[in-house]
Amino acid sequence: MKLSRLFQPRNPLFWIMLVLNGLSMALAWLVQNRPLNTFGMLLIGGFALINAALGTWFAWRLVKDVPHVLPAQPVPAAGAD
Repeated sequence: MKLSRLFQPRNPLFWIMLVLNGLSMALAWLVQNRPLNTFGMLLIGGFALINAALGTWFAWRLVKDVPHVLPAQPVPAAGAD
């Protein structure tokens, strides 16, 4: 398992993972720094945990899956018609 395979900017899972992890950090900050009632804390905390779990699952899929590489196109020889 290589962590270098986590960085795949051409794969949409990479960008979804980044958005979900950023959103879960924002939600965790919101729960810690804003006065919320119990229902609000549970609701936003639950969303933060779900986002963190989904982001971790997407990261795991990126590390474990074979990278999406397009097959090489044959280059035509010069002068060949």
